[in-house]
Amino acid sequence: MIAAGEVVQRPASVVKELMENAVDAGADQVTVVIQDAGRTLIQVIDNGCGMTPDQAVLCFERHATSKLQSAEDLNNILTFGFRGEALASIAAVAEVTLKTRQEDSELGCQVDFADSQHLATTEIQTAKGSSFSVRNLFYNVPARRKFLKSDNVEFKHIVTEFIRVALTRPDVGFILTHNGKDVYVLKPAMSLKYRVRDVIGANVTDDLVDIGADTSVALISGFVGRPDAARKMLGNQYFFVNGRFFKSPYLHKAVMKAYENMIPDGYTPSYFIYMTIDPQAVDVNIHPTKTEIKFEDDSIIFQTLFACIREVLGRNSFGESIDFDREGMPEIPALGSNFDEFRPITEPQLEIDDTYNPFDNDGFPSVSSPFANTIGGLDKEAEAMHAAAARTYGGGVSYSQQSSGPSFGVYGAEAFIQKRDDYGKLFEDKLSPGKAVLMVQGKYIVSTSRSGLMIINAPRAMERILYDRFTEALSKNAHLTQTALFPVTVQVGVENMCLFQEHAQMLASLGFDIAPFGPDTIVVNGVPEGYSAEAGKVHAMISDLLLVLAEDHSALPEMMVSNMASRLAKLGALSSDPVTNPAEAQRLIDSLLACENPEYTSSGRRVIALVSVEDIEKKF
Repeated sequence: MIAAGEVVQRPASVVKELMENAVDAGADQVTVVIQDAGRTLIQVIDNGCGMTPDQAVLCFERHATSKLQSAEDLNNILTFGFRGEALASIAAVAEVTLKTRQEDSELGCQVDFADSQHLATTEIQTAKGSSFSVRNLFYNVPARRKFLKSDNVEFKHIVTEFIRVALTRPDVGFILTHNGKDVYVLKPAMSLKYRVRDVIGANVTDDLVDIGADTSVALISGFVGRPDAARKMLGNQYFFVNGRFFKSPYLHKAVMKAYENMIPDGYTPSYFIYMTIDPQAVDVNIHPTKTEIKFEDDSIIFQTLFACIREVLGRNSFGESIDFDREGMPEIPALGSNFDEFRPITEPQLEIDDTYNPFDNDGFPSVSSPFANTIGGLDKEAEAMHAAAARTYGGGVSYSQQSSGPSFGVYGAEAFIQKRDDYGKLFEDKLSPGKAVLMVQGKYIVSTSRSGLMIINAPRAMERILYDRFTEALSKNAHLTQTALFPVTVQVGVENMCLFQEHAQMLASLGFDIAPFGPDTIVVNGVPEGYSAEAGKVHAMISDLLLVLAEDHSALPEMMVSNMASRLAKLGALSSDPVTNPAEAQRLIDSLLACENPEYTSSGRRVIALVSVEDIEKKF
């Protein structure tokens, strides 16, 4: 049972093992039939080599069979399976029926197993190949069956395993059916790129570029995504070695390093990387799931992969490069001493109007008459009056309102201000009736308070506002939808469509208007109030939303509401447009102050900072 638990973790594990067995059997057509996300039925049908009746019974015995022919094959593994554990583990936790026939046999056989017990063997008429039917998975292990997630989540894992196997063999046709509906119908592809297009979608393959490197260590081929097509959502990152899918955080770093300074932080490009390496330099037998690989020299593979991707990105003008090839470039003649003959140079002439005065007719008032000219000093009459006043008062003259002289400059500023009847009207019309606000770099809002200044972090303020709205929406099933001017279609993949179906009611209560648009595409007709409805931001929002929905929400309903509202509020704050004018800033302040706890976000980050008058005075 320990081995069964290691190999058969969920229905997707059964699909993986049976599909790999079908490929190892030489099948060119594999059909996978699923009911109730694998809880009720998992059936894998192939047209491979088939088995004899004795082999059909023996394959369910633990460690009794192996695809390896000799001990030397342990160092030269090219098949998916080799230990003989998978079928025995499946038969230990489910009811299994095997129908198989070899090509040169007139009759086939049917073998029934349940709870590791051989029930019966019967001769039947069946098609060439093998058909495994796995029913009632974990029927005898209630704890493991209770551990299973919802049907949508489990089916997503099944689709993931189906895609991984389908991408390894483009020459094999694959069909996936769930509850009587065809999910994937993949015909044998002419090339690997066609298989990637059929599985992932044309919108992804259009943004892929070919890579290739042939070294003494490894033969690398496949495709990597354009830097501008990188997304936050993971899901299109695949490594294959000798036709086997594997995971490698270490080699993933090599890919990300190749994209350094080309994509934003937190974004990941798509890649489908196939490596052919000497089987003796690869160890695939370090984990029961066989998704972890140990290379003989990881550093060499790292450097080779990095150099290969970096060179491709540079060749396609995605990265920094220096082009020394001058062939075909236009010849630009050098400037000689006779340049003036072709383009004579003349010194520019500056024309000055001595009589021009921008303050003419500006109407500086005086008690007697306005000034005609104030540039360079007062007019002759004013200069005479100024000289007389200087002789009388010894300089430092300041004319009063009763003086007959002019009111100008430092000598008559007060009188000038008082005598202008329209002074200040130009500015009074521009003043806002509310508090004045100042925006700094589109991120901070500065406003006055009773004790000094109030500085608000605008993105965090939006997060706080959205959190309160989402909490209320989830609790009261309220709708806060902002209809998009133009609906946005987003391809999310078949494996992610089930997440939207599972959480459709919750998303609708939050204000998302999302409808299916084919087997792997959704159309976004509306977003919650406060989100941006721009196409680019909607795509980024859906990518982030998938990350939230994919998490395990097994907590209490109250905690789930709070956690979901907090995550969605952060996403909404990131996708919201920056505050650009004082009116928007004032509305944001009003909405923030109406929140229950405006000073902090739901995650405890500060939103408002107060600067007192005393702190300001200390700066001077």
